[in-house]
Amino acid sequence: MDRLIVLITLLAFSFSTFSREKIIYGDDNRVDVYASTNSDFVELSKSTAAMINKRSVKLSKDKKTYKISTFNFGTRMNACKDERFFNQPIAASCSGFLVGEDLLVTAGHCVTSARDCKSSSWVFNYKMKNETEANLDISTDNVYSCSKIISRSLDNQTQNDYALIKLDRKAKNITPLKFRTSGKVKKKTKLVVIGHPSGLPTKIADGASVRKVNNVFFTANLDTYGGNSGSAVFNIATGDVEGILVRGGKDYSNRGGCRVSNRVGNRFGGGEGVTLITNIKELMNL
Repeated sequence: MDRLIVLITLLAFSFSTFSREKIIYGDDNRVDVYASTNSDFVELSKSTAAMINKRSVKLSKDKKTYKISTFNFGTRMNACKDERFFNQPIAASCSGFLVGEDLLVTAGHCVTSARDCKSSSWVFNYKMKNETEANLDISTDNVYSCSKIISRSLDNQTQNDYALIKLDRKAKNITPLKFRTSGKVKKKTKLVVIGHPSGLPTKIADGASVRKVNNVFFTANLDTYGGNSGSAVFNIATGDVEGILVRGGKDYSNRGGCRVSNRVGNRFGGGEGVTLITNIKELMNL
């Protein structure tokens, strides 16, 4: 089969299987890492990884870098010409983040089986270098495989949704994130989410806060999309991970034959669902 057809098939499968719909609340607060004016957010973004099918991650001849195969976001998603990031590449099906030397957290619906584990690469530093150029030649120190699933939940009744996986080796020059180990986040806490909306290079989105909290998850007006599943959601005041982005409202709506981001007022919509990081007992016991 032609390689391009294979890649299209893989990406289509990835987005339909793993992504859960999200939404934009009020202003679109997503920014590229290079464009962020917050040095703390930029530092946190270094521990964010993109889940990319191994067939789209090719080792170079000198074995020093991996080349990421991508699609154009605008054409692949049938986006309208004025949709943000129209000309950027897409490659990721989910997001994740480093919490230990060889431990990574993502959403439970992103890694549903040992097959998902084995077929995916976890790629750090997949971001835009500037307005027009993406970093698609990734150092081998920034590409890892899933060795095994340590713990996972995808419970339709409680809506608990997370996965803790072990990487094939210890991460090099990547700092594990700090995370809450007891209690839970409070309403109105200000948040930032970092991940890969619609499979795009790393985006940072702040301007959100906690709406409601229960014993399993909280909701917040985070600007996220499918592909953000598994993203770390941070407490801006502490820099600690409060939870894992797992679900939300509808990403896109149709406008004259093309698609635009679905938007609601900042106080409206059901809010994006975020699994409490403290639900991962194996992580709490480390």
